[in-house]
Amino acid sequence: MEWIARLNEAVSYMENNLDKEISYERAARIACCSTFHFIRMFTYIAGIPLSEYVRRRRLTLAAFDIQRGDGKIVDIALRYGYESPTAFNRAFHVVHGMSPSEARRAGVVLKAHPRMIFSMAITGGAEMQYRIEKKESFTIVGVGQHFSVKMEECFEEVPKFWQRTIQAGTIPRIMEYLDREPQGLLGVCGNMEGDDFDYFIAVASTRKAGDSFVEYRIPASTWAIFECIGPMPHAIQDLQRRIITEWLPTSGYEYSNAPDIEVYFAGDQQANDYRCEVWLPVTRKSD
Repeated sequence: MEWIARLNEAVSYMENNLDKEISYERAARIACCSTFHFIRMFTYIAGIPLSEYVRRRRLTLAAFDIQRGDGKIVDIALRYGYESPTAFNRAFHVVHGMSPSEARRAGVVLKAHPRMIFSMAITGGAEMQYRIEKKESFTIVGVGQHFSVKMEECFEEVPKFWQRTIQAGTIPRIMEYLDREPQGLLGVCGNMEGDDFDYFIAVASTRKAGDSFVEYRIPASTWAIFECIGPMPHAIQDLQRRIITEWLPTSGYEYSNAPDIEVYFAGDQQANDYRCEVWLPVTRKSD
């Protein structure tokens, strides 16, 4: 399918540049989505972070070069992006369980991580309830944080941002601004440019933000809105994985350039019947 083919083309670009600098932004353009969405999509489908896949592939090729005697170890380290021999030795040991110099001995057992090739597979069968809705532009008010480091690390930092916001007692103050749809607390990924994005904990509001809060304008867009039932955070994490791996490839839609939104409604988030929503920005695939 076209969606899978584009993803494989992006992987081919990275494979052809394992001994050079790899631009995640360029890989994302090949896959026809934002860098943010590409990294998240790859991680969900592959089961490992994109940076870890690249690291394993580079160290696999480095081991091949070492065993062939293809240059000095320091040159091989530089070839695969390690300017420090110490960093190369450490990374090589994590993957192969030995130092690069030990890998030169005949008969040692090394680990190879082959190139990934994506294909469609029949999985699950469990239903997903969703609806496609066009929404006019609206403003959200709340708190935000800018992330400009590797996005895979940011996916771990976002829950910490939530925790700090909750512990500071900020959520009730944010909820005071809620006066329009969607009627819930929002988690919003916006301003996704290159390796940067902003994350907001906010509500939809027609009011001006106070001194301690920020405003962000959600553009008019089309969303695939999925219902999520179950305790947090596992239920929503599992749904997001299924959306990327099961629904999106066969839906006739693809990512559009708009924020990702999670809508958390009132209730006990640890209850088995807790309800929230995932809003995926989409556009119809061109023929």
